[in-house]
Amino acid sequence: MTLPLVVRDEAIADISEAAIWYEERSQGLGSEFIRSVDACFSSLTRNPEMFPEVHRKARMALVRRFPYLVIYKVFPNHLTIVAVMHGSRHPHRWKSRK
Repeated sequence: MTLPLVVRDEAIADISEAAIWYEERSQGLGSEFIRSVDACFSSLTRNPEMFPEVHRKARMALVRRFPYLVIYKVFPNHLTIVAVMHGSRHPHRWKSRK
């Protein structure tokens, strides 16, 4: 069973910002980043408990090929993506998101 996915506005902004940054470095790399994030999201909807809880029921998944983390929460009827952030960022950045 796959769960519906809710991507918060802050997470959409995270993805857009990173994609723009990558695209400015190399043409097509921003699109590749978005495809990698989408593949991670797809994996999460199929197996939401695949990754460990890291803080107050939030789980963390890794984006393949890019040093980004997907922070998400599992609810009975859906998944919520809280943040998509670079792995070197301080964790308080996403922990303050409700």
